[in-house]
Amino acid sequence: MSIPVLNLPALPGDRHYRFHAMVKPTGARCNIDCDYCFYLHKTDLLHHDRHSQMNEATLEQHIRQYIEAQTGDEVVFSWQGGEPTLMGLAFFERIVELQRRHAKPGQRIANDLQTNGIALDDHWIEFLSRHGFHVGLSIDGPQALHDAYRKTRSGKSTFSQVMAAASRLKAANIPFAALCVVNRLNALHPREVYRFLVDEVGTWRVQFTPAVEPKLYRQQAPAQLAAAMLPTYDTAQAHPGHLQSIVTDWSVDPDDYGRFLIGVWEEWKDNDLGRVHVNLFETLIAQAAGFPAQTCTQSEFCGKALAVEHDGEVFSCDHFVYPEYRLGNLHHTHLGDMAFSTAQQQFGLAKRETLPKQCRRCDYLRLCWGECPKNRLLKSQDGEPGLNYLCAGLYRFYQHIGADVVQILQHLGYLKR
Repeated sequence: MSIPVLNLPALPGDRHYRFHAMVKPTGARCNIDCDYCFYLHKTDLLHHDRHSQMNEATLEQHIRQYIEAQTGDEVVFSWQGGEPTLMGLAFFERIVELQRRHAKPGQRIANDLQTNGIALDDHWIEFLSRHGFHVGLSIDGPQALHDAYRKTRSGKSTFSQVMAAASRLKAANIPFAALCVVNRLNALHPREVYRFLVDEVGTWRVQFTPAVEPKLYRQQAPAQLAAAMLPTYDTAQAHPGHLQSIVTDWSVDPDDYGRFLIGVWEEWKDNDLGRVHVNLFETLIAQAAGFPAQTCTQSEFCGKALAVEHDGEVFSCDHFVYPEYRLGNLHHTHLGDMAFSTAQQQFGLAKRETLPKQCRRCDYLRLCWGECPKNRLLKSQDGEPGLNYLCAGLYRFYQHIGADVVQILQHLGYLKR
């Protein structure tokens, strides 16, 4: 059964200026060495010092400009890396002080921290609890699956340290999400991974992110790959493991990704619907009900999620931190001007405008919109460049859950029985 997508009228008067920025105060510096990290190489690519970190002048410029540029009732700061906890607690105490200084009357300031959890001792937990931080904790499943790619710099396990961080977060009642990278290995174990994250890690929020990177990602932005290099949809080169594959060996296989989503969906639907928030499922149901996508990857347009480096350099997206996508530096150009610049608008609009015909005629276009532009690494069945690497898996997933989504929409009152 196909998935209906309802049409709801646009909300009147919603003219707030909103955008999101992922701030990297340590640049690409990290205290572990994940095989699949898409960011560690930025130190060399951007010619950064290996000990670089954000200074107070840059921090204050970002906080002031980020608040000034937005007129919504909430401004959400996101701190990522590399590993942001390497900046130390004093830096984060200063963040809170500067936010209070620059906050607009009646505007809520929120913070979230994406971390590998290694440094989350009792002092960090007390700070996060006192200031209401939300936390995204990276963990890829049970120990064997987690440690396969998430290791220390000496190649040792990080699992026990991450689980200790999860225990501390739970004990302090700090809201946290499990951030799980779906890679070539753990994609083969959907139920085991999902149940572990919910039952053992103990969170009701799960964010799945597919690991997809072309082999040349350290040198070249994915969208800049020549069309002649792109393999055709569902050929051997469009899967990991082939000698001439377009992607790294740790990238998730598109067919396995579809089976992974189906396996998790069945477990979630039968046992946790309404109790556990899975990012891809929540946005799917919202979109089917006629509401905007809750994730940028499934949105019709992108461009509202910038990346701010430690030195104030601003890029179009966290996954497009390459020289071609540099928007400027907040020491010279206001962050709001960069967020709503012509260059950034064109970047965001290109997501829809560059879709191949195979996507435009797809039954699930309005749920997928070609997923993330960084993953458009294939030629379509018609030979057009720009098809998403995950297309086959996503199509199979949407096809599988059609009847379930209809029932959920009926239960929520969006469809008549």
